[in-house]
Amino acid sequence: MRSPSNGRPPSTGGGAAPAPDDDFAFYYSFLQDAAADAPPSPLALDDPTSAVGAMTNGRRRKPRGPDGGDGEGAGAAKKDGKKRSIARILTSLAALEAEEHADRAGAADASRRELALLESNADTRSHAMMDYYAKMEGSFDTAADADAAARSKRSRLAASAATAAVVSAEDSAAASASPTRAVVAAGGGHHQRRLWVKDRSRDWWDKCSSPDYPEEDFRRAFRMGRETFDMICDALGSAVAKEDTMLRAAIPVRQRVAVCIWRLATGEPLRLVSKRFGLGISTCHKLVLEVCAAIKTVLMPRFLQWPDDAAAPRFKEGFERSSGVPGVIGAMYTTHIPIIAPKISVAAYFNRRHTERNQKTSYSITLQGVVGPDGAFTDVCIGWPGSMPDDQVLEKSMLHQRAAAGMMRDSWLVGGASYPLMDWVLVPYTHPNLTWTQHAFNEKVGELRRVAVEAFARLKARWACLQKRTEVKLQDLPVVLGACCVLHNICELRGEEVDPAIRCELVDDETTPENPVRSEAAKRARDGIAHNLLHRGFAGTTFF
Repeated sequence: MRSPSNGRPPSTGGGAAPAPDDDFAFYYSFLQDAAADAPPSPLALDDPTSAVGAMTNGRRRKPRGPDGGDGEGAGAAKKDGKKRSIARILTSLAALEAEEHADRAGAADASRRELALLESNADTRSHAMMDYYAKMEGSFDTAADADAAARSKRSRLAASAATAAVVSAEDSAAASASPTRAVVAAGGGHHQRRLWVKDRSRDWWDKCSSPDYPEEDFRRAFRMGRETFDMICDALGSAVAKEDTMLRAAIPVRQRVAVCIWRLATGEPLRLVSKRFGLGISTCHKLVLEVCAAIKTVLMPRFLQWPDDAAAPRFKEGFERSSGVPGVIGAMYTTHIPIIAPKISVAAYFNRRHTERNQKTSYSITLQGVVGPDGAFTDVCIGWPGSMPDDQVLEKSMLHQRAAAGMMRDSWLVGGASYPLMDWVLVPYTHPNLTWTQHAFNEKVGELRRVAVEAFARLKARWACLQKRTEVKLQDLPVVLGACCVLHNICELRGEEVDPAIRCELVDDETTPENPVRSEAAKRARDGIAHNLLHRGFAGTTFF
């Protein structure tokens, strides 16, 4: 009989404890119901003593004792069998539950893998579509740019054709109206400026180039007369002339040369030169470099050269007539040209003496020159850094190499105290406590050296670009300075005077070389010259 709903057997009254056999009535009923629902276990079926086997047979089996009765041994065996049956059932249930959990975990993993695969496929398709759309857009942009470029090119060609047609029509009309005017236009006259060329005023240059322009004003502007200017233009015509083009007329030779000479003479900034001549700034800068290069190529071999065997005696005679010193072929001097601080080797171009005197950082390059008795240059050495002393500049010049090869035999170059005494360089005495003879010699050497100093002063006065820092690059500066020396010689040989209002005073500092006497033979020769000057009456009395 089943227990009541509370799961416990009815009480027998009197508060007595229930019988031992009735303690497991509930468990037996539970196990019997579970065995009916679950499949039988093989172990339980084989064991006739197990509770499962008993439930399968539909009845309860009670173990009996060895004597066939119900005793205490039978009760203990009965309890042990029940416990083992319960343990087997619980183990089976735990195994079923673990298997169910494993199945659920496997299904979840499979679902996650499938979901990740789907997401990866979706991302791949999305990227592929984006790349496809980007390529399509790029191809459309390229096609649009090509179409726009083609339309622009067609427009330019059409405009050029229309311009050419208009010009042709104008030239035809001019030819029919005046044949002479058409020839002038075709032969290099002033073509009409095109729309894409900026129209600048050339009134100042047109007025200067006019024959009615006063000669004094022209000389003041270009540091030379009109005849000298025309000679230079004729000499440089083939080197600087340009051909006319369909788009514009070439700049005339006279205007090209005028731009260069005006820039060298005044040192004006290129923007002011551009406004004065009606040209672009870059065009003016290009013209200055081109004309200077042409002067170096065409005019320097004619107007700046060392005296040959025929001219050397005339040079020596001219110096001896003015000073009494025999064998002098030239006077030597070195000046400094201010420059903008270079980008490389800045310390080498730093001029310490000018910086200390002017209280302003100065950079310079050197210009060494040899001058004849007429004040014209016969040799120049340009471009060594300003920190280099005069004796080192002389050693690195081509003049020193030619002298070492024997070119200066039986000839003297007179220099200042910054040069050493050598077999071909004559310098004044520099030690203290000089004798009358040595004082007289220094006076005559100073007169010879003054020829070079005054020539350099006129050079810087004519070409004011040498007095200030120029806009020319360092690598182009030797060509510009060489052109200034050549133009100076042309002016000196043609008698072009320097206006006293623009005279320039030199401020170069002399340095004493480390070894002032480098030849004992030259020392004896200098003593002999000093002795002859005093006893022949050539020595002055200003040293008293």
